[in-house]
Amino acid sequence: MSRSIETTVRIESAVETVFAYLDDHRHLGAHMSASSWMMLGSKMDYAFDAGEARLVGSKFGFHGKILGIALSAEQVVTNRMPPRLKVWETIGAPNLWVIGRYRMGFEIVPEARGSRLRVFIEYDLPEAAPSRWLGLVFAGAYARWCTGRMAKDAARYFETAGAQAVPSTG
Repeated sequence: MSRSIETTVRIESAVETVFAYLDDHRHLGAHMSASSWMMLGSKMDYAFDAGEARLVGSKFGFHGKILGIALSAEQVVTNRMPPRLKVWETIGAPNLWVIGRYRMGFEIVPEARGSRLRVFIEYDLPEAAPSRWLGLVFAGAYARWCTGRMAKDAARYFETAGAQAVPSTG
């Protein structure tokens, strides 16, 4: 993968608790399941196999439409080491506007009185025009939004659940 973005936050909750929450991809992908400005008012629907993205080899994906154009990506969990690490990547070529194949994941590191959550994406630009041109302009912003939403939504969840979450300083 030729490009990468990551977002890190500090969450005042145990690594096991944070992992259990994020291991449910419905929580992790909630930013794609709700209408937003970055999704141009649209949303994606997720589909899971029997493993529900909680086992290595488990397959899942999303599909939907933005401005009437179908988008989709099929993914597989490639690494899962509770309570510290989970990684998944696209299968084949995703049908997306601004990014091509990608590998995503999260890493949770224990710290005094909490955890440090790092959400990352490594990606290629789409191969064909005009998606490639859109990717040159918008891929970085989209990747930052995606990792940022995953990390900050998790921090917000634990903050409202009674744990304090503060963005990291680097």
